[in-house]
Amino acid sequence: MASGELTELEKAIDKIVQIFFMYTTQEGKKGTLTAGEFKELVTLQLPNLMKDVGDLDEKMRSLDVNNDQELKFGEYWRLIGELAKDIKREKVGKKK
Repeated sequence: MASGELTELEKAIDKIVQIFFMYTTQEGKKGTLTAGEFKELVTLQLPNLMKDVGDLDEKMRSLDVNNDQELKFGEYWRLIGELAKDIKREKVGKKK
């Protein structure tokens, strides 16, 4: 990475990556989220944004595009993208 102080956006992206890897070291292969790790991450880190998701096992299956019962970073990133789109929709809806 480039040297110098990170911008707010760069810090936010760095934090998303850090949190992913913080949870991937607990079970299974390092660098992937098991179902247990995914549930813990969602419960502790995304309680407000994921409160209406429902069944977390089903949500994980929908994100697990290669069906290996673990989430690689790209699959986790899909979740982040979905949540960002939800936030955007909410903000756009409030402007009306």
